[in-house]
Amino acid sequence: MAESTQGLRLLAAAAAGEDLGLRLEQLNVIGASLSAERDINRLLESILTAAKAITRADGGTLYRVADDQTLRFEIVRTTSLEYYLGGTSGNPVPFYPIHLMGKDGKPNHGMVAAYVALTGETVNIPDAYTVEGFDFTGTRSFDKKTGYRSKSFLTVPMKNHENEIIGVLQLLNATDPRSGEVVPFSSSDQRLAESLASQAAIALTNRMLIIQLEELFESFINLMNTAIDEKSPYTGGHCQRVPQLTMMLAEAVSEMREGPLAAFSMNDKDRYELKIAGLLHDCGKVTTPVHVVDKATKLETIYDRVHLIDTRFEVLKRDAEIELLKEKALLAAHGALRAEFDAADARHRERIRRLDDDRAFLRACNVGGEAMRESDQERVRSIARYRWTDISGHEANFLSEDELQNLTIRAGTLTGEERQIINHHIVATIKMLEALPWPKHLKNVAEYAGGHHERMDGKGYPKGLTRTQMSVQARVMGIADIFEALTAKDRPYKKGKTLSESLEILGRFSLNGHIDPELFDVFVRKKVYRRYAELFLDKEQIDEVDESKIPGYAP
Repeated sequence: MAESTQGLRLLAAAAAGEDLGLRLEQLNVIGASLSAERDINRLLESILTAAKAITRADGGTLYRVADDQTLRFEIVRTTSLEYYLGGTSGNPVPFYPIHLMGKDGKPNHGMVAAYVALTGETVNIPDAYTVEGFDFTGTRSFDKKTGYRSKSFLTVPMKNHENEIIGVLQLLNATDPRSGEVVPFSSSDQRLAESLASQAAIALTNRMLIIQLEELFESFINLMNTAIDEKSPYTGGHCQRVPQLTMMLAEAVSEMREGPLAAFSMNDKDRYELKIAGLLHDCGKVTTPVHVVDKATKLETIYDRVHLIDTRFEVLKRDAEIELLKEKALLAAHGALRAEFDAADARHRERIRRLDDDRAFLRACNVGGEAMRESDQERVRSIARYRWTDISGHEANFLSEDELQNLTIRAGTLTGEERQIINHHIVATIKMLEALPWPKHLKNVAEYAGGHHERMDGKGYPKGLTRTQMSVQARVMGIADIFEALTAKDRPYKKGKTLSESLEILGRFSLNGHIDPELFDVFVRKKVYRRYAELFLDKEQIDEVDESKIPGYAP
């Protein structure tokens, strides 16, 4: 791998013999660029490349102090040997870490890098082969294998703003810009390297602090999703899958180079913002009662009340049997014929059969489904008017008003009031997210997360936004949320649908103003649904999809 472009420019300037003032100016430029770098590997690489350039060093190594009291090799570079390890090179550093403390518990002052890390002092060595007090056995072994001649060394501690040593910068073989010969590092080289090491340590510390804060923040979000998962196992998977599907679709949209979405693009900050929004899109569900979220049947609250209705049927059957016995006793008292007894038995059997049929019918109604027929709803109302004697001895309708309301739910298992409770989670989500002091790069989280239940035609909730009032990211999340819900196999009230079934429903949604048709086109055209299915769906759900038959999609 070649040196960075900036490093090459600096090295070329140094080789041309430009003065210390210019090198100081270059140092300022380097410091500013280090502060702007977000990627740790590129940051470490830039630090070493810049140090080599301003000191005219042929090689260098950057170490970081690890928690286990060792110095770990991060980047190794030797230009003349084209020897590049670590960083963005793709070549791992094969060397063992340097222990700061010996087995006897004493400081390891024999290794120059360890000595600098322990003491915080810069060590400038004109010739490693003649210096005393440090062990350069490994260096000599490397030279013997490669034919290289390691001579001048400049080893500098990297101290952050708290005067904590977080790494060591070691430079090798300063080169005279005129003769090209290896020379000792000058005092100006040392001051420049020390200044750069200080700036680099602060930049690295800041970047690590930001990374740690981001990791803490994401861990807190995952903690919240885990709490939702523990509260209801039927929503925890949803909180994890929707963000992933959201990012899949958003990346597919950003790759479009033609069509109405060609202008949409994302940088790393945009991706992180959308990822966070996806993780938090249902955080308001912490306010939703468990018995509503987990309502698997129409009569379920804390428990499934269908068993109470089973008991009432048993009471009616018991009453029917008592009535039969009373009727037979009366017939016997009047000397009735055998045919009259047989007729009474037949009427009783028919009554029991009807009660058993009604019981099975109510149990089937309790399960819920796509759509309940009006005739079935009317039959439930008819059964509700049966009379029975309750535990207090009072005669009452067979079904209470609440039971009748639940058993005649047209689709699904939720009443209108319960749907409002479920829908309130998005209001709670928006309130929770809008209350947070988001930094600039996350200012759109609430809008992205809060829009996934809106519709393109303005009939969604909670704000009734239309397509033009919503960001692409919010519209993407809306599709991800619906597709995940359709295919999810961990819901208490339904089985996960197949790919073809789910795409047919989504296609109809794209035609009736529910979801964005342009995003749906990308969802199908870029096979986002297929990639998601391979990660999360069961094999029996992944059926063959004839895209020509998907409503609203033109292959």
